[in-house]
Amino acid sequence: MNDDNVVPLWTLPTTDSVVPDVFDGQSMTADRVSELRTVLAAMASVPIATLEAHPVPKNLDRSNGMSLDSASPLAVHLSQLVGQAGKVSSAAAVGTGGEVLYRMVVPAKFAAQVGGGLLSPMAAKGAAGGVHSALVGSSRIAGQASFVPVGAKLAGGADAFAVAAPLVMMAVATGVSLNAEHKRKQALDEIRAALNKLNNDALKAERIELASCRDPITKATAILLDKGEIGQTVEVAAASAKVNTAIARAEEHLKEWQSGLAKLADKPVEIAKLKKDFPGIDEEGGEFYTRLALAEGAIALKKRVIVLQAVEHAQKDPANPFKSFVRVLKDDQERVIALESDLAELRRGLARLRLDRSHGVMDFTFTMGEVDHLLRTTYLMRELGEGLDLSGRQSDIAIEIVRNPDESIVVFPAAQTA
Repeated sequence: MNDDNVVPLWTLPTTDSVVPDVFDGQSMTADRVSELRTVLAAMASVPIATLEAHPVPKNLDRSNGMSLDSASPLAVHLSQLVGQAGKVSSAAAVGTGGEVLYRMVVPAKFAAQVGGGLLSPMAAKGAAGGVHSALVGSSRIAGQASFVPVGAKLAGGADAFAVAAPLVMMAVATGVSLNAEHKRKQALDEIRAALNKLNNDALKAERIELASCRDPITKATAILLDKGEIGQTVEVAAASAKVNTAIARAEEHLKEWQSGLAKLADKPVEIAKLKKDFPGIDEEGGEFYTRLALAEGAIALKKRVIVLQAVEHAQKDPANPFKSFVRVLKDDQERVIALESDLAELRRGLARLRLDRSHGVMDFTFTMGEVDHLLRTTYLMRELGEGLDLSGRQSDIAIEIVRNPDESIVVFPAAQTA
């Protein structure tokens, strides 16, 4: 076997339990690993993630990642786990200057418990239907490699779960937070562009209020990921209150939109009637689209707050971090998922509407301007249905981490796997 193609593979139990022996200790292909992950998820009674070590792809774009130094808990737990692997671990780093890309996969069966329910595919630039992932486009590495299971004991005989549980929790928390931050930035950028056209001071005030929440939430997340204590100076409580207000506002607008859509039923609708319940829906960057983007920005920030609270609670109860993570996430997570799902259903409903020209008493002719208006509005509404996941299928989630020669790390946004 060529050592350059060895991919170490760890199984990471999140409680002290026996891991089903589906990996027989022999080398295997990437396809075989994928099959055994499915078996492992079906057989195991506790969440079990896997961790792979790959060479770092050339010209890897790290701009979407979060850097954490070697003293951060996530970096420390990763170092403790991989330190046992000896030669097999270093094989993945050959020719990369000591850098290794670790890829953690959390099975779909348990993904919702660790934040997977807070994820939706994050579109990759320049690739229709693509999702962000550091290993996307480099499947040939996995295809040519031999995956080799690594033993589940640490130096000194300690069980791997003592490190694996906080490692999984911290990795998923970081990855989900980054994913949400990407969507927050995307939403607020859209709002900023729209407000340049709209003369609406109320909407501008809402955008500014939502934008002001980013700094305290980002600082608090960084503090917790470094295992510090959140002080009053960070002002995360005030930011959280603003986010909750924005979520409540989004829920209220959603009720109004749902009521408006229900009145239209399944029949052609005139644009003038549609605008009564959806002001600005016939204009790119109109009021409706801006309020929709504000709702999406609030959801993204709420996701970060949920993860922030989960990490804080879990670190106060290190003896059982994974269950603490699940408990804290549950209620708020369900509310956010319901809101996001209802907004997606609203968008699908609007995208399916059939528009009609005006049928007023004096409307004997249909001008070219009216034709253009009808077509533009139709295109805008069709776009509301684009990029939505209609399958309802829950995917595994992957978090990718680059470990630098000095043991500092870069964590990438969590993404759904194919």
